[in-house]
Amino acid sequence: MTTRKDIEQVLWNACDSFRGKIDSSRYKDYILSMLFVKYLSDVSKERREGYIKQYDGDMRRVERAMSRERFAMDEQSTFDYLYANRNDAEIGQKINVALNHIEEHNSGKLRNVFRAIDFNSQVDFGEPKEKNATLRNLLEDFNGLDLRPSQLGSADIIGDAYEYMIAMFASDAGKKGGEFFTPSQVSEPLWCSPRRTIESTTPPAAAAVCC
Repeated sequence: MTTRKDIEQVLWNACDSFRGKIDSSRYKDYILSMLFVKYLSDVSKERREGYIKQYDGDMRRVERAMSRERFAMDEQSTFDYLYANRNDAEIGQKINVALNHIEEHNSGKLRNVFRAIDFNSQVDFGEPKEKNATLRNLLEDFNGLDLRPSQLGSADIIGDAYEYMIAMFASDAGKKGGEFFTPSQVSEPLWCSPRRTIESTTPPAAAAVCC
C-alpha cells in the first residue's frame, strides 16, 4: 500500500531535483503537474486492467468502457510513456504535448489547466542539457510511486499530499498556502473531498470534476 509518508517523500525528492535551479514559486507547478499526470495514468492503467479481466480480453468492449471513464488519456500522455522517454533530447516538449493532449481529451473538465506550464522553458530550466537532466530526475522521482486507487487505501492520501505541498511552499515564502496553490484546476480534481476546503476560489473547470 502507498502511504502518506511515501507520497511526501517523493514530493520532497522532487523538490530536491529543482532546488537551487528554479524558484520555489515556479517549480511547485511542475511538481504538482507531474503528480497529476502520474495519478491519472495509474488510475487509467488500473481501470483498463480491470476491464480487460472483466471482458476476457475483448478490447472492443474494453475501449468502449474506457471511453466512459471520467478522464481520457492516450498512450503518449501517460506517465509510463514519458518515463520510457526520459532520456530523449526532446523530453520537455514531449511532456508539453502530453499535457496538451490531456487537456484536449478532457476539455470540458480541464481546459487551460496547464496554460502556464512549460516543461520546455529555457527561462526556468536553462540550457537543454541542464533542462533534460532536471526533467529526467523528476520523472525518476515519481516512477516508483504507485497511485492506483487500490493501493492508496484512503481517498484522502492525495489530498494529504497537497496539504503537505501547501505547507511546504507557504513556509518557504512566508505566505498563505492558498496564494501558492496554482493552478488550482490541477489540484482540485485530485484532492477534493467533502471534508476539505482550500483558500482559493474553486474555478468552474475544477468544480466539474470534483467528486
